[in-house]
Amino acid sequence: MNTLILIPARFASTRYPGKPLVDIAGKSLLKRVWERCVPVLGKEKVFVATDDQRIVDHCEEHGMQWVMTPDTCLTGTDRLAAAAEKLAADLYINVQGDEPMIQPDDIKKVIDLAEQTPGEVLNAYCAIETEVDYNSRTVPKVVFRPDGRLLYMSRAPIPGTKKADFVRANKQVCIYAFPPQALRDYSAKAEKTPLEELEDIEILRFLELGYDVRMVPVSGSSIAVDTPEDVERVLKALEA
Repeated sequence: MNTLILIPARFASTRYPGKPLVDIAGKSLLKRVWERCVPVLGKEKVFVATDDQRIVDHCEEHGMQWVMTPDTCLTGTDRLAAAAEKLAADLYINVQGDEPMIQPDDIKKVIDLAEQTPGEVLNAYCAIETEVDYNSRTVPKVVFRPDGRLLYMSRAPIPGTKKADFVRANKQVCIYAFPPQALRDYSAKAEKTPLEELEDIEILRFLELGYDVRMVPVSGSSIAVDTPEDVERVLKALEA
């Protein structure tokens, strides 16, 4: 299959403006993510999808391929769909631009399964190890059927007990696999779907459109950068 990795990068992040270019131990967040993607398919198959000239200039400076997308994209997946209109492929892998600790082997695992299940939408996940992450409203929690298909995803602490104890849970890891038709169906919506809007979790639009989402277990190395405090978590992980 002709597979591309796309990294959506938006400068005007609502929670953390300028996030893609924030410095993490001498490299931008975006460059760290790109460096995790390149070993999987080679740099000729990795593109940054953005709407901001500052990010384009940064890509040019560091030899990263880029594609310009509209500044009206509702989500990173909408941005991916816009990029897909310019970059033909059989399979699009979305690696979020805020995952600097993503392991190349995890990206490859998602690609391998996507090639075995053509036409399906895939999303990665891993176990939650701490009660802090379980209760965090910046960490999307995942519940799925025994066959691995997504039931629901929420920023609330799910699954829960009557006593609200943390027993076990899983969190989303922002590696996705999209076939072209799924992206076209997704971006055909002019506004967010109700649960997607309420939770601010873009993958929920696929569920609301009637798509199954197959969840893929990956390593627990992921640390998503949603706030300045998360940068400190990444720095500590790099030091370790």
